Amino acid sequence: MSAKKKRKHSSNKIPNLSESILKILLLNPTNTFNYKQIGAKLGVDDASSRNQIIKKLKDLQGKEQIEEIERGKYRIKKGNQYHTGRLDMTARGQGYVIVEGLEDDVFITNKNINKALHGDEVEVYIFKRRKNAKLEGEITSIIKRNKTEFVGVIDIQKNFAFVATSDGKMYTDIFISKDNIGEAQQGDKVLVRMDEWPEKADSPFGTVIKVLGKPGEHNTEIHSILAQYGLPYDFPPEVEAFAENIDTKINTDEIKKRRDMREVLTFTIDPADAKDFDDALSFQVLENGNYEIGIHIADVSHYLQPDTILDDEAYERATSVYLVDRVVPMLPEVLSNFACSLRPNEEKFTFSAVFEINEKAEVRKNWFGRTVTYSDARFAYEEAQQIIETGKGEMPAEISLSGETYHVKENIVDAIKTLNKLAKTMRRKRMQNGAISFDKVEVKFILDKENNPEGVFFKESKEANHLIEEFMLLANKKVAEFIGKQNPKKTFIYRIHDEPNDEKLAALGNIIKQFGYKINTRDRKTTNSSLNKLLVDVKGKKEQNLIDTLAIRTMSKAEYSTHNIGHYGLAFDYYSHFTSPIRRYPDVMVHRLLQMYLDGNPSQKEEVYEEKCRHSSDMESLATNAERDSIKYMQVKYMVDHKDEKFLGVISGVTEWGIYVEIIENKCEGMVSLRELRDDHYTFDREEYAVVGSKTKKVYQLGDEVYVKVKQADLVKKQLDFTLIGSKQEVDN
Repeated sequence: MSAKKKRKHSSNKIPNLSESILKILLLNPTNTFNYKQIGAKLGVDDASSRNQIIKKLKDLQGKEQIEEIERGKYRIKKGNQYHTGRLDMTARGQGYVIVEGLEDDVFITNKNINKALHGDEVEVYIFKRRKNAKLEGEITSIIKRNKTEFVGVIDIQKNFAFVATSDGKMYTDIFISKDNIGEAQQGDKVLVRMDEWPEKADSPFGTVIKVLGKPGEHNTEIHSILAQYGLPYDFPPEVEAFAENIDTKINTDEIKKRRDMREVLTFTIDPADAKDFDDALSFQVLENGNYEIGIHIADVSHYLQPDTILDDEAYERATSVYLVDRVVPMLPEVLSNFACSLRPNEEKFTFSAVFEINEKAEVRKNWFGRTVTYSDARFAYEEAQQIIETGKGEMPAEISLSGETYHVKENIVDAIKTLNKLAKTMRRKRMQNGAISFDKVEVKFILDKENNPEGVFFKESKEANHLIEEFMLLANKKVAEFIGKQNPKKTFIYRIHDEPNDEKLAALGNIIKQFGYKINTRDRKTTNSSLNKLLVDVKGKKEQNLIDTLAIRTMSKAEYSTHNIGHYGLAFDYYSHFTSPIRRYPDVMVHRLLQMYLDGNPSQKEEVYEEKCRHSSDMESLATNAERDSIKYMQVKYMVDHKDEKFLGVISGVTEWGIYVEIIENKCEGMVSLRELRDDHYTFDREEYAVVGSKTKKVYQLGDEVYVKVKQADLVKKQLDFTLIGSKQEVDN
């Protein structure tokens, strides 16, 4: 009897044996295994199991999925199933590996993530594809961690602690041993470094490296946003000291090396609250009736020399970060707000693009080089707009400079009006050439002394904004053309923007159908034309912000590269960033390269600058995310004080778990959970972008107007939960 039982047990077939063997070898791609070691990993050691393993190993070898390195020792055979890519996690603990060159992303189930985290560079093994199935695979190794520092709230136990992050794409908490808790107290928000992830541990091990404060406090949350993206909020003392010791005097020897444009009428137009002015316009009428217009940019590269600790710090930051209540600058204040800021009634070293332009806004000549300028006046956009609309606002006929008196050649009012007329012509031509006009409404907050939001207002671009925009675009375009068209080809930094993805355009078309709009995607010209018409048609409508946002998301992401493919959104064949070196490191590199080539130097190493472009694009993305998070935080903070109020909103998103509503008067967005809709059981209709009641057949659809109240405002999660009062039609009736 016992012998029979033993035979029955020994003849059991090991389930999913191929998959199990491949997984063991996949996760240890450099090691070799014999049948005994594989049996030990699988927890079997009887004769039948050993025979099954030996047979399966030979079978997999015959299929060329594994290879025999020594007699009886096998390892995975690396072929075209292995790829390198970046992991994009979903909120459900699954992910997709984005592999350059593969048409589809590779789906990874949570059991095949194998300790990789969002954004990691990974090696992925792609399973054999079944007919019509999506690509699926398993992560076999982590090549490079995207980040090793995380923000979260610490929960301290007797002998250890855990840090739980608020990042929806971080599927694990971090274990902290007693020795690595540092100064943290129970419930503190902390910055933790992930040190290791032992093979048999469920969670990675880490160390608390900074206590950020108590959750919900203003500075804690702002510093947490910066820390989450690895962005600094102060300069190291040695960098500050280096910057303070730079000679920022406008000396005679340096002036002699430059084109002196101090006599030419020059002024700045910037936001009213701007602290750094990195661009100015000069204007004069030439004898032939054409206009000489200079776009003068702060000559940051004169002060920011390569291979210094200041330049290293600026490169690492790559961009200034504009949070709701503060700016985290790329450069220390002594440069960003003083030496490099084109402040009124001060001489400054500048890098300039000077154009001769006729009345048709056609460029007849251009000149690029280093200059010295003097800003005669500083305007806020609102002041310049008033001049455009009313023609009022006078400039003195004379200015005094270095003890001498100069006559202003043109009245500043006439200059602004002429520049505006030229800018309108330039803008019209751009649109005719296929540029897309994204004038998305910006949400701004009125803050009190403690940075609490007292009110919300919307910032819209008017003619004064467009005036500056057009001349900055002109300078960026012409600098890029000047280098890009040279033969032999020279390494340069371009701002590139690819064409939109067809699938995203089709998805946009389906959504806007709900509002009665359509786009024609027959070719590039009709696509751009109908997109512009859409953006004009929605202006002032309840769905404007939603459709503006969706249209922007349809576009590819602009980035920096040495490989020029043009800029789709602007309809430019050549485009670069030249005009903001105080706040963007790529502009500094553009200035340096341009000067090198003006001096007759050979082309620089492309691979060096391509890596710098990648870094700059990555840092720009992090800064954008941080800025977005700070707006979301401030919106939640604003709504904390408005919990008992009824708000009219627009349904801005519909999912299987809830509907998202954007309040019309302040653009704050929150979610109404489907579980909270007590009057019926609602199901998600993906095709109609709606939820539908099972019994009542009541429909809540994308774009519908509804009334909501704040149910919960969570400052730590930056999350708003709403209670649905009802549709506008129901409530108003």
